[in-house]
Formats: sequence, structure tokens, C-alpha cells
Amino acid sequence: MTERVVLAYSGGLDTSVAIGWIAEETGAEVIAVAVDVGQGGEDLDVIRKRALACGAVEAEVADAREEFAEEYCLPAIKANALYMDRYPLVSALSRPVIVKHLVAAARKHGATTVAHGCTGKGNDQVRFEAGIAALAPDLRCIAPVRDYAMTRDKAIAFCEDKGLPIATTKKSPYSIDQNVFGRAIETGFLEDIWNAPIEDIYEYTQNPATPREPDEVVISFKEGAPVAVDGKPVTVLQAVQQLNERAGAQGIGRIDMVEDRLVGIKSREVYEAPGAIALITAHQELENVTVERELARYKRGVEQRWSELVYDGLWFSPLKRALDGFVDEANRHVTGDIRMTLHGGRAVVTGRRSEQSLYDFNLATYDTGDTFDQSAAKGFIDIYSLSSKIAAQRHLRA
Repeated sequence: MTERVVLAYSGGLDTSVAIGWIAEETGAEVIAVAVDVGQGGEDLDVIRKRALACGAVEAEVADAREEFAEEYCLPAIKANALYMDRYPLVSALSRPVIVKHLVAAARKHGATTVAHGCTGKGNDQVRFEAGIAALAPDLRCIAPVRDYAMTRDKAIAFCEDKGLPIATTKKSPYSIDQNVFGRAIETGFLEDIWNAPIEDIYEYTQNPATPREPDEVVISFKEGAPVAVDGKPVTVLQAVQQLNERAGAQGIGRIDMVEDRLVGIKSREVYEAPGAIALITAHQELENVTVERELARYKRGVEQRWSELVYDGLWFSPLKRALDGFVDEANRHVTGDIRMTLHGGRAVVTGRRSEQSLYDFNLATYDTGDTFDQSAAKGFIDIYSLSSKIAAQRHLRA
């Protein structure tokens, strides 16, 4: 029986060429799998037919937008997930849902190997292969660009030699990855970290310096999940899409950073994630109102570790699953409304309300009606500072 390889297929030049390239290098039949996570572009059926025309024995396409939003973006919102306190894990979140569909296709078609188009320098190779190892440790992984030196020049030559139905136009100077949660841009002139980004690289966001009227929005949450925008019920996918449009129109969510890749190098990345940044900003503020102090303090450390695990490709790891349980419990009372003004590249919270609020006006006020017993403060301070006081006395005796 001929071996089969499942290929993560995008419909572009590299993965289209990889179909025939893998067949020649390994003698295996190739099943192409394309997963829609809201990246836009071509119709899925067009992509499926192209894969077959390029030599795939089977081609599958999956509309995973709702799944991606509910099962991957939502946990990130609940975790206020920002790698290095800035990056909302745009690409990292999409890889495990793609992995899930690749493994399902491998089981369905009796494949022994999964292939992807990643290079040996990036994070995605780890995300794909670590995810596959966690879900299907018996499957082998290959990467034509990394393992068989399938450079772009060779890919174009292969495409022209075989007469494949794929355009071989000049490559964009940037490497771009996008989905409904955001967009990542790298390489080209951006590799010189002194060069400022130019407006041409952005698609999800408008120039924040352009004068325009501010946009006020109210986002409602239930147990950490966005459930309404301006009082109208939404799914998680709809919340992200609507805020991509509204926050993007105000230039919100642009991020230019040098980040620490898992493989040990520093890389300059430019992101735009208007919906993600607006939702995480609102969620963080609602947590400030509804989450008890010690739980909130501890959660901030969990958020950082959760983000690192996802960035590093360990979505399906035991620690990540355990932290998911903590994050869900911490969100149990995160229900209420946040009002924000979207303007000038910023999402600014201007109002909060929640039936689960821990904010007590009578305790917080300095005016008449204050119920806080100020006389208790002196004894509290004496006991609270006692250990430091004793240590200071020892230091003075020395």
C-alpha cells in the first residue's frame, strides 16, 4: 500500500509545489488540507480544486472560523493573553486548530506523515510538530522547505517545469500571516529594526493619526466571554469581527516589537490586531471590577505563563490544560459591561458596571456616607509592618 502524507495546504505557490515535491521525494500520495481561520482571500472550493490540479489524491477544506473563535481565541481573551505583554498570539492561536484538522485527516485517510511549509528558523515548525506529537505521537512530520531545501527559486522552477496551475509572480517583500484574530507582518525592510513601518503594510487598521470622530462602544461579557456589542447579542466570532472593523477604523491594535522566538533568536514583528486588543482591554478592566485581589494578582502570573506556553507551541500540553481550568474558574464572576472610546489608536475604558462587582461605593468614597472604619487602619499598619520594623532594628544594632 502506498504511503500517504497529509499536507497543511494554503493554496499558495510553496504548498502547491510541495504536493508534487513530496510525491517525488518520498513516493507517497499527498492529501491536501486547507483550514479557514478567517484569513480571507480565495474561496475554499477554489483552493480545493487547485490542490487536486497540482497532484493531490485528495483535498479537504474546513471552515473552522467559529471553532477557532470559540475554542482558541476565547481562552486567550479570558487569559488576557499577551506574549511579552504586547502580542495577542495571533499566529500561535491558529496553529493548534490547524493541527487538529491535520491529525483528523491523517486518521481518516490512513496517512503516516504530516507535512507543513515552515522553515527551520521560525516558531511555527515547533507549533505544528509539538501539537501533532501531543495528539498523534505515531505520526511522522516533514517540512519540505526545511528538510528538502525547497527554496523559492526551486519552487518556481518546479512549478514552471510541471506546468502547475499556480501563479509565479514576484513574491511580496513581506511574509504575512493572518486570521480573524489579527495579522502578522515580517521580513523585507522591516528586518532592519531602525526602519519605521510604512502605511502600505497595514490592512486591518487605518492610520491612527488621521482626524476622525471617536467611536463609543459597550462590550458585554458573561463569565469572561463577549456576548453582546452595544446591547446586541454576538458570538465570539462576531465580536472579534465587529471590533476588528470598528477598532481597526480608529487605528487600534498596531504593534511593532522585537520578540524572543522559541528557537533562540530575536525577531522584529509588526502586528495589527484591533479586535483582539479591544476585547482584551475591556476584559482586563472588567476583571479589575469583579475579581478578588489575591486571585487577580496570582492570575497575572498565570496569564504570562499561559501566553508563553501557547507561543511556544504547547497548546495541548498537560500544564496548558491545567492552567485552562484555573483561567475558567477565575472568570466565573467576570460578567458585566465595559464602555470604551475608540479613537486615535487607543481603546480607552470610560465606564464599568456589573452585578458581580466587588467595588463598594460606600467603602471607596471620601464623602459623607463613608463606611470604611479608618480607626482600624493604625493597628493594621502596626502589625503589617512589624516584621520589617524588627529587621530594621537589628540592622541599626549592627
